[in-house]
Amino acid sequence: FSTAIAITEQPVSVSVPVGYSFKLRCRAQGRTSLQYQWFCQHQSDCRLIPGATNQDLPIVAEQTQLYTCRVNDLHRNAVFSDWVKVEVHQCVARGLPPRLWQGEPVIVLNPSEQRVEVGQPLQLQCAAMGVPAPSYQWYRNGNLLEQQKRKKLWITHSKVSDSGTYLCCASNSRGEHWTNAVDVHVGEILPPAEHFQLFHLVFVLATGKIALLVGNNRYQHHPNLLAPVRDVFELSHLLEHLGFQVVSLLD
Repeated sequence: FSTAIAITEQPVSVSVPVGYSFKLRCRAQGRTSLQYQWFCQHQSDCRLIPGATNQDLPIVAEQTQLYTCRVNDLHRNAVFSDWVKVEVHQCVARGLPPRLWQGEPVIVLNPSEQRVEVGQPLQLQCAAMGVPAPSYQWYRNGNLLEQQKRKKLWITHSKVSDSGTYLCCASNSRGEHWTNAVDVHVGEILPPAEHFQLFHLVFVLATGKIALLVGNNRYQHHPNLLAPVRDVFELSHLLEHLGFQVVSLLD
């Protein structure tokens, strides 16, 4: 009967830099003495790990692999632990954790700014190291996106309403870390020549010659942004050069 063995502590997935040393743990209880055997899977190849017959499996991270532990007793009952993923980051020079790293999330890939045409797919990506492996939650304009809980944010057919400022929170039992905030614009993408014509129409045909610029930098439920301050500064100089009287407001 398989119920004769109960796994009391499952191994957990981790996300670590190459060369990192750690142990996967599995604990079980049974009616007789128990034996352990670890297996690993890379791509489609699943194999027994020779000599890996202890409750703990020491690992020096080399490549991303899946692991499981088989526990059996003297009556030929056997159960397998959950499959767990050891994700190994090969190139994380700037995100490398400090020597006293305790496994809290460390961002190693930030999303990048996007300009997407309406109806086209929108994709943002981030990655973080952590022990245990972090979970992810995306936000737009400070609002939680209920369905976006993976490293990769994917919207199949983007809409104008998907425009905004995005960022992701990576968290585990040891803490949380936020990615950089990035702006996403969804709309009709004009060719460069049409961009210039539109710019000409807006500024040359403007009649009031008064421009009001508002840049919000601080938000109550959102990390501070840097771009608005810079944008207001640069736009005010441009507009003044074109003969506008500029009123700039920050926050």
